[in-house]
This record gives sequence, C-alpha cells and structure tokens, in this order.
Amino acid sequence: MGTLHGKVAVVSGSGRGIGREIALRLASEGASVVVNDLDPEPAEQTAADIEAAGGTAVVCAGSVVEEGFAERFVGTAIDSFGGLDIIVNNAGYTWDSVIQKMTDEQWDTILDVNLKAPFRILRAAQAFIKANPTEYHRKVVNVSSTSGFYGNAGQSNYGAAKAGVIGLTKTLAKEWGRYKVNVNAVAFGFILTRMTEVTAADQATLKIDGREIRVGMNPDRAAMASQVIPFGRPGTTKEAAGAVYLLCTPDADYINSQCIVVDAGRV
Repeated sequence: MGTLHGKVAVVSGSGRGIGREIALRLASEGASVVVNDLDPEPAEQTAADIEAAGGTAVVCAGSVVEEGFAERFVGTAIDSFGGLDIIVNNAGYTWDSVIQKMTDEQWDTILDVNLKAPFRILRAAQAFIKANPTEYHRKVVNVSSTSGFYGNAGQSNYGAAKAGVIGLTKTLAKEWGRYKVNVNAVAFGFILTRMTEVTAADQATLKIDGREIRVGMNPDRAAMASQVIPFGRPGTTKEAAGAVYLLCTPDADYINSQCIVVDAGRV
C-alpha cells in the first residue's frame, strides 16, 4: 500500500506540467484523484495514464474561474469516491507586462485564476470537511511562486496573486486547524514547463481560455537563473511534484501554515 492509500485528492490544472506530475504521484501512492484541466483532452490523458498504471482517477474538466466550478470540483470527489482528503490548488498561468502597460483585464484575469479560484475551491470544501471529521489529517497544498515571495519585474499581477496565496494559506491554517487539516503552500522557482521552456525571443504563445498569452523567459534572465541556481539547472516537473507530495503525507502532520520555497537554493 502507498502512503496515501484510501485518500481522495483533487488537483486543479493537472492535465499538463507540474499538475499532471502531482496527480500521477498522488495516484501512485494510492490516492484516488480528480483530474482537472481547462481542456478535456489533457485531463482525460492524465486520468487514463493513472488508470493504466493501476491507479484510480476521474476527470472534472473546465476553467477554475467559472461560476460554480468549485462546487462541481469538490462534488466530483465526494460523488465519485465518497470523500475529500487532499486539495492541491495548482492551476494558474502568467500574463506579464510592466505596470504602466498592464491592463485591468490582465490584472483581474491573473488574480482570478491564481488567487480567487483557490479561495473558491477551499470555500466549497469547508462544509464537507466540517461535517465529516477524521482521525487522520487532511491536507491542503496551495501553489505559490517565488514571484510572490520575492517579486519579479513584469509580474505585478502574478506576484500579487501568489503573495495572496501565501496569505490565504496562513489564514486558513488557523481556521482549519480545529478540523485536523494541514494547510501549506509551495513557492516554485525556475521549473521547466511549457510556460518557461521557451524564451521570449521565440515569440511563443499559448491559447488559454480564449486568449493568446505570450510565454517564455527573457533569454538573458534564463541564462542568469541557471548560473545562480546551486545545482546549475532549473527544476523538473517531477521534482516540483515531489515537494507537493511531501506535504500530503502523514509525515507532514505537524507542518502547518508554511510556504516552502522550491528553488534549489537560488535565492
């Protein structure tokens, strides 16, 4: 049996990248997982890969910012598996600009997906958690960023949202301690994902929720980042997922209200 045998987990944004690796890791340790992605196809692929490896998963596709999504996400876990033990708020993306060029739409969009959506999911879960006490500890892991911890030029919206995630984490840790729920966060540094594996010079874009979003790091900044990371390289999605998994295990039962920076000691 894995360390999470019998547990039920929801992982937002788990069709691709870090979220996919989180879902795969939790499932490999015995958790039944609700997989989410904005697009059905990657979510279904993640769920299929979990089941092919002997795990259990269902899909709850859709945008985390949609009205009613949080209730549907939580309800999928309860209806499909009879409970909810682990919540990983991972879904998010960047839409960068210096502040004088940033529009209200950019600001609101990034705050909605990175901060308001986790708040709504946690709010939707509260009634079930309160009404169904457990002998073991439930786990919440919210995904923040070093941009929220230290700031990053061109990311006033994203940095503010991810700093807000840390505040949300610390507050909920105090509110939900009486329910035996550990609420922690991870702040990722330079992790290779589809948002960072290209450089800004490539002029690459991703279509997210109907918008064409420019992705990629400044080439000079990417080269400098690798130079100042003690391991000399960015992290992998599996390594990022490992940090989340650690906070979902019983070994983390007395870790609460923390934000663990996952950047290999870069800062």
